[in-house]
Amino acid sequence: FKVLERIGDVAYKLDLPEELSRVHNMFYVSNLKKCHADEPLVVPLDGLHLDDKLQFVEEPVEIMDREVKRLKQSRIPLVKIRWNSKRGPE
Repeated sequence: FKVLERIGDVAYKLDLPEELSRVHNMFYVSNLKKCHADEPLVVPLDGLHLDDKLQFVEEPVEIMDREVKRLKQSRIPLVKIRWNSKRGPE
């Protein structure tokens, strides 16, 4: 993100996109880390869906596997689901 201004010796005000308008736009230098990201792993912000608590909104895409585990006399159904996660394969 673009740095709008330097605030004192240890803080920066950043130009955040409209989707992140609820995020405080001032960051202290100790919180910022240099990012050497691989281009294929970069996630565009327009593809992200955030809820009112700024958490990812993920939806199930498909059921990948099902099985039933037996524990003494009870049966526990397990379902493996692929999500539309933007954080990588799950």
